[in-house]
Amino acid sequence: QVQLVESGGGLVQAGGSLRLSCTASGRLFMFNVMGWYRQPPGKQRELVAVISSSDNTNYEDSVKGRFTISRDSSKNMVYLQMNSLKPEDTAVYYCTRLEGPRQYWGQGTQVTVSS
Repeated sequence: QVQLVESGGGLVQAGGSLRLSCTASGRLFMFNVMGWYRQPPGKQRELVAVISSSDNTNYEDSVKGRFTISRDSSKNMVYLQMNSLKPEDTAVYYCTRLEGPRQYWGQGTQVTVSS
C-alpha cells in the first residue's frame, strides 16, 4: 500500500505564490508517475501536472508558464510551485501516484486565491 501526504496549501492573494509538497511512503516501485490534480468547487477533478520517474512533465494548458512540477525521487517527494495565482486556481489539490495499473491519492490540500 502507498500513502501520500500533501502540505503547503493555504490562502493567498491573486498574483501570489504557493508551493505544494507531497511525500509518498509505503511499498513504492521505482517506475512511477507522480502528479497533481485539483477539484474546484462544484466541478470535477482535473489534471494539473504530472512528472514521470524520468522527469518528463506534462501540464494542463491553463497552468503552463505559471506552475512548475518537480520531484526528489531520493525523498519520494513531488512538488508543485504555483506562481501568478488566479482566483480560478482555487481548488482542493490532490497528490497522485501511478504505479502500473494502480493509482493512489492523497487526502487533498485546499488552495484559495482571493481577488
